[in-house]
Amino acid sequence: MSHPSHQPRRRFLQHTGALAGTLSAPAWLAACASTAPTPSDPTQLTSAQAIAQIKGGQLQAVDYVAALAARAKALQSLNALITLDEAGALAAARRIDAARASGATLGPLAGLVIVAKDNINTADLPTTGGTPALQGFKPPRTAPSLQKLIDAGAIVLGKANLHELAFGITSTNLSPFAGPVGNPYDPTRIPGGSSGGTAAAIAARMVAAGLGTDTGGSTRVPAALCGIVGLRPSVGNGGAERRYHDPLAVVPISHTRDTVGPMGRTVADVALLDAVITGDASLPALPLSRVRLGLPRPLWAGLDASLATVVNAALTRLRAAGATLVEVDMAQLMPLNEKMSFQIALHEPVADLPAYLAANNAPVKTVAGIAAKVASPDVQGAFGAIQADAFGAAYPEAMAVHRPQLQALYASTFAQGKFDALLFPTTPLPAVPMDKAKGSSTVKLNGGADADTFATFIRNTDPGSNAGIPGLSVPAGLTSAGLPVGLELDGPVGSDRKLLAIGLEIEKLLGSVPAPKI
Repeated sequence: MSHPSHQPRRRFLQHTGALAGTLSAPAWLAACASTAPTPSDPTQLTSAQAIAQIKGGQLQAVDYVAALAARAKALQSLNALITLDEAGALAAARRIDAARASGATLGPLAGLVIVAKDNINTADLPTTGGTPALQGFKPPRTAPSLQKLIDAGAIVLGKANLHELAFGITSTNLSPFAGPVGNPYDPTRIPGGSSGGTAAAIAARMVAAGLGTDTGGSTRVPAALCGIVGLRPSVGNGGAERRYHDPLAVVPISHTRDTVGPMGRTVADVALLDAVITGDASLPALPLSRVRLGLPRPLWAGLDASLATVVNAALTRLRAAGATLVEVDMAQLMPLNEKMSFQIALHEPVADLPAYLAANNAPVKTVAGIAAKVASPDVQGAFGAIQADAFGAAYPEAMAVHRPQLQALYASTFAQGKFDALLFPTTPLPAVPMDKAKGSSTVKLNGGADADTFATFIRNTDPGSNAGIPGLSVPAGLTSAGLPVGLELDGPVGSDRKLLAIGLEIEKLLGSVPAPKI
């Protein structure tokens, strides 16, 4: 990626408050960098540790990039990355090392190596959406959220693979130049999606952090299945309620539901990226003894037995640590969500996708042009519904009636229960084997009847997406088969930093999952 001029970087740093103009981090970040043991292998460093070592001169940015690029190449079979830009990353690292040697002020992310999902615009690298019609496409501008990270000193190692066009949760991408993404904990299984490449790259220690996108669970599902942390920022009803602003800068599904979201190995990694993107570095002190969490019954029902063992053990530890956990009915949650999910996500692309293609001077300008080259059968099915506008007639009622009702249900639940957040398993089951024929088909829960893979994995994440509220997935542990499990915190619109603060405390209690043995 090209290096920004010093003047824009100074303006950005002035905007970021506690992070501005220096690598002197907020107390919570400094603590995360100093309290954990510092690995000798640079690929094992968290974001905070890497930044601190580069600032202090113990680690050269070029050596950090070289180590991560070598790991990415060694683990190429995971298909986590579509584009690896080792030369560009090394050039950026040399500039950072030179700036440090000269005594120049470094940005708050100076030297941090990240990846960006390949549906997020990058002016210097292709943005393919993981689909043949956009292979080689370079948009004119980098997405604002990513540009803020670059302006702060982050180095983009490459573009991460994804479920084709982000229309799915397995990341079994059947485009010939992309390929199915493997889960680092078992490469024969899915990493989740659609931000599966970002999650796999982070879990496999190719990078410590990166950006994904989330429409119905696409940062949180892969975070849960890969043992990392993923944030869906507040979207609300748009405007001032939308935490990240990337208009026409992400290959779209739904302007109502889409958002860029940070992903990282630790909650501090995610909190740091969120702080730089938003300018809000605050993180309230919130010990678990002061936290009140609601447990929505519909999201705790019908869990895979091995996953249930992990999450129930986590609840026991949370109660022992003093957290107040209260079951809450929310009986209308799923019925309301079903009245707006596909109705929004499969109608809005009719207009949103051509608008993006035109604004970015893409080589193809229509939904039909994209659909004609879609490689994954499950995504072909979705584009059949989009081209027919199968949900167009139901869309007005979904937006005008059912979505406000869902938002009201969440608002009353938070208010009446006096909950800081709702807590539930991010997914009802751990990672399942890939379906390399279709991209996604069916799964069985506890030996039951066949169920749609997509609907099963987004069951718990989709309602919050439709309501526009923030959600944070944190690791809960590993199943007896060694597969990661996630717990999600959902909060009211604008409570993103509070969720991160609670997430930090849960992470301290439960710990991070061990690195995959790959």
